[in-house]
Amino acid sequence: MACSLEFIEFVCQQIAPAGDVRYRKMFGEYMIYVNDKPVILVCDDIAYVKSHPDIEELMQEAERGYPYNGAKEHYVLDVSQASHATKVAAILERVLPYPKSKTKKK
Repeated sequence: MACSLEFIEFVCQQIAPAGDVRYRKMFGEYMIYVNDKPVILVCDDIAYVKSHPDIEELMQEAERGYPYNGAKEHYVLDVSQASHATKVAAILERVLPYPKSKTKKK
């Protein structure tokens, strides 16, 4: 089951205070970026964030899951709690690296 665009837009609205939020469709699912950093992976209308030491305390009660086969375990982010989701997204935006740019083959 693919993600609904309505859910993606809802997640983006919930975390809007964290910075410049945009999304991109990838393989039928979506990646949500904050200030051009990939922060939230949405698969089957479930928002996943990477397990990271900086959000461990905030996410100690959160469910864990695998967004797709072969993926590492992620936290499931409850986006219905806007202030909590925004706080998690802001921390991840601060600590995660920018994606590496791909070099073009000649």
